Amino acid sequence: MSLTQSTMMALNSPAPAFHLPEADGGHVSLDQFAGKKALVVLFICNHCPYVVHIAPALAALAKKYQEQGVAFVAINSNDADTYPDDSFDKMAIEKQKYGYTFDYVFDEDQSVAKAYNAACTPDIYVFDDNQKLVYRGQFDDTRPTRISSGNYSSGEQPASGADLAKALDVIVSGERPNEDQIPSMGCNIKWKS
Repeated sequence: MSLTQSTMMALNSPAPAFHLPEADGGHVSLDQFAGKKALVVLFICNHCPYVVHIAPALAALAKKYQEQGVAFVAINSNDADTYPDDSFDKMAIEKQKYGYTFDYVFDEDQSVAKAYNAACTPDIYVFDDNQKLVYRGQFDDTRPTRISSGNYSSGEQPASGADLAKALDVIVSGERPNEDQIPSMGCNIKWKS
């Protein structure tokens, strides 16, 4: 695992377009989220310990803010040939396991991750009602605890989503989040060679 920070796309950047297959069937496009108070785009995967760490809190946070007009979409851009745990077939299982109420889509050719300049899992972007970037940063300041090689625990510091929730509260109220934002960090996106 290579610990990687978000590249922190420039604020006010427009959301890059996408049209990707969804884990439960069909396709999802950026334009489907037009008119929402905000759109949270998350680059995640199935196996990364940093994503596994935030997954339960992410599921709960998404449900809360979806009720307030915020849309969420998660994108898996990892090379599934090298990392079969991140395959498209396993994404529906992951979505059900954590109770994700948002679309989980597969960026097989990695073009969407490149368009967003995504670097890690999780990498989090929040766009306003005009689909302009207003937040890119960490979910919260917790991290999984390494027990041994390949084994991690979230018991010491459970994820809360405090940083993302604070940004969403400000956006839902019609304001802009503070521009002093802390980069997300996690495993590097598993790029194809």
